[in-house]
Amino acid sequence: MADRSAVAVSLPPHRMVRRSFMRRLLERRSTVALLMCSPLFLLIAGLVVYPAFYALYLAMLNRRMTQFVGLDNFAFLLKRDTFRLVIFQSCLFAVSSVVLKSFLGFVLAHLMSNIPSGRQRIWRGLLLVPWVIPLALSTLGWWWLFDPSYSAFNYLLNALGIASVPWLGVAWPARLCMITVNVWFGTSFFMIMYLAALKSVPEQLYEAAAIDGAGTFQKMFYVTVPMIRNVISVTVLYSLIVTFANFDIVRILTNGGPESKTHVFATYAFQVGIQSGDIPLGASVSLFMFPLLAVFAYFVLRNVTRRGKEMTV
Repeated sequence: MADRSAVAVSLPPHRMVRRSFMRRLLERRSTVALLMCSPLFLLIAGLVVYPAFYALYLAMLNRRMTQFVGLDNFAFLLKRDTFRLVIFQSCLFAVSSVVLKSFLGFVLAHLMSNIPSGRQRIWRGLLLVPWVIPLALSTLGWWWLFDPSYSAFNYLLNALGIASVPWLGVAWPARLCMITVNVWFGTSFFMIMYLAALKSVPEQLYEAAAIDGAGTFQKMFYVTVPMIRNVISVTVLYSLIVTFANFDIVRILTNGGPESKTHVFATYAFQVGIQSGDIPLGASVSLFMFPLLAVFAYFVLRNVTRRGKEMTV
């Protein structure tokens, strides 16, 4: 049996260099991490990147998908009053819901942080129930509460001598109902994120602020908010993306009505693309979310980057 050193010496120099380079490459932690993450990259490419480019391709075809029409579908949508109302409704629904969820989650996180740890587990579990329950099921429960004929809210109003309210039959009450359900569902997520961020704020900062004579609100605005600003920004951005793409709440509560005044991008794209059979136009509707989300992401991530630079100085 030949000696290994003799075999190694007998190899050509370029093969020895290639083998040593491959060995060093495989020994790097970054290479191992890349190989371990490659299934995730393939999954993202197959389920996110490819459908996105395919939707862009579909949006540039005619209704029968036999001819390339460029940006005609987008121009056609912008000329329609219904679609301009969809843009307004989507922005109103997403921005107002995220602002309310962020504020209520911040308040609840502060209240939870002042509760002893034993009781905090119980309250934390109870407040997470709306977020844990499937959104479609909880929305059905809210739909019964808002039902025009058997509404529990109207029953209470009638018992107090107040006339019934058409919760889902008029545009603005229906919009407020949609925002209410989304806030009820998503506040728990903001609360748990902010609560985790509050745990990381050093107690010495609050003690130093108290020595300087800072009150409760001064500690909140000058200590708490700056320290967890990055968490707030990232959580808000994530919630904006999810809320813009929300489908369940609008579909179950109003189905876009009355008179298509509560449609958001997801439900309108479903109506145009699937129910009406115009898949290219439906793809165009869904792609309108990207410019809006890009603008929001730019301003939010710019604050995160600025905060990171301040921390490193």
